[in-house]
Amino acid sequence: VQLQASGGGLVQAGGSLRLSCAASRRTLRNYAMGWFRQAPGKEREFVGFIRRSDSSTYYADSVKGRFTISRDNAKNTVFLQMNSLKPEDTAVYYCVADPSVATMSAAYSGQGTQVTVSS
Repeated sequence: VQLQASGGGLVQAGGSLRLSCAASRRTLRNYAMGWFRQAPGKEREFVGFIRRSDSSTYYADSVKGRFTISRDNAKNTVFLQMNSLKPEDTAVYYCVADPSVATMSAAYSGQGTQVTVSS
């Protein structure tokens, strides 16, 4: 599956962004979908994922209550709604399929989209 994330940009602290992840070649409904992020000089960080079975979600503590992952299977797209953004959320965000939080890896990963939060 090929994944393409979009929707990143520059936003002030407290603002919102919505990232999208479009897939081609495979149907996203067959996968759990997630998001990782990586800030300059830092290791990759898990953000959250949405399950394939019931679309329930799980988030890292650092984003819980501020970020929401959803999926639109008809459009073969996954979304990451980010509210109350903080400067520490600045990173490249990657959309992934079948993520493993334990190994910080995924079956498929697309190109990232840059999110920059100014203070």
